[in-house]
Amino acid sequence: MGKLANKVAVVTGASKGIGASIAEYLGAEGASVVVNYASSKSGADAVVKRITEKGGKAIAVKGDVSKAEDITHLFAETKSAYGKLDVLVNNAGIFEFAPLDSVTAEHFHKQFDLNVLGLLLTTQEAVKLIGP
Repeated sequence: MGKLANKVAVVTGASKGIGASIAEYLGAEGASVVVNYASSKSGADAVVKRITEKGGKAIAVKGDVSKAEDITHLFAETKSAYGKLDVLVNNAGIFEFAPLDSVTAEHFHKQFDLNVLGLLLTTQEAVKLIGP
């Protein structure tokens, strides 16, 4: 039993990189992990497999955290699978280099909506499940 036994964690952007490592660490410490992904189902499934092969619990849930309806779905699936939420890791994010004169409103909003608005909306939805 790890120090996170009986805890439930959602990790956004967990299909690769830092998010995948965080999800795997939380699983190794005993948390039931929701591996969120926006596009890489195969990556998320691989993270789930690595967690479960070591005796942990994990599910993959698709959702673009820049979209409110996807966030609602993410936490509905979390509640359905595990009944609660204890830990939220807001890991999802993007950064695209571009010369200043080529940055468009679309480019700006793509990054802002995921990196800032997504973090706020995800946290708001998590608080509803965790409670005050």
